[in-house]
Amino acid sequence: MSFCKDCISGVTHEGTAEGKIETIGGIETYVATPTVDYPKDKVILFMTDVFGIPLINSQLLADDFARNGFKTIIPDILHGDPIPTEAFNPGSNFDIGKWFTTHGADQTRPIIDKVVAALKAEGVSSFAAVGYCFGGRYVFDLAFDNVTVASAVSHPSLLKSPDDLEKYVASSKAPLLINSCTVDQQFPLEAQAKADEVFANFGPGYKREFFEGCTHGFAVRGDLSDPKVKAGKEGAFKATVEWFLKHV
Repeated sequence: MSFCKDCISGVTHEGTAEGKIETIGGIETYVATPTVDYPKDKVILFMTDVFGIPLINSQLLADDFARNGFKTIIPDILHGDPIPTEAFNPGSNFDIGKWFTTHGADQTRPIIDKVVAALKAEGVSSFAAVGYCFGGRYVFDLAFDNVTVASAVSHPSLLKSPDDLEKYVASSKAPLLINSCTVDQQFPLEAQAKADEVFANFGPGYKREFFEGCTHGFAVRGDLSDPKVKAGKEGAFKATVEWFLKHV
């Protein structure tokens, strides 16, 4: 598996995070809690891209999910080793391939499982998962094991097409939303078309949104000064909220 240049490109968004850093199951997490009454037995697991919790963009998105009534948890799936946002800078030569050698499934999935177990012990019984780029891989993996009741991914990375798509249909009961875009080496147009084919008769539910003029990373790290990217980022969030309102 490999990454592309767009996996470590992007723009830092402006805003002030409203959630809190807590420890759940021994794992550092960002917790965004609705200010209104909400179902205490339901949680959204937010699987980040390679920039992890420190990227304000992800925290702001989690806060936005909370504003829509979903308690949202961002586990530190990068075990304290996120890629620094300096990688956004022109001329950066950050070696994501070397970084990835310590960020495979063997290192990442146990972190998620610890958080899920701890939340279950607190009374959470229904989990949905949303993932961006790197995190999209783990939304699929959680769905394979039917840990989650609904899935949403935006420009997922590290998926094998058609293998992972077919495995999802064969093993998961979680409805799936995919937010896709025009330029995406990780989930290109042919993989998008294959997903539509594979999920054509998927009983639990399937939907793919497409955002023209957008590039891999748009839903979390896009340049909001570009009207198409801004519309894509907002559209992907809106689609995800509507998906979870329907299925969680």
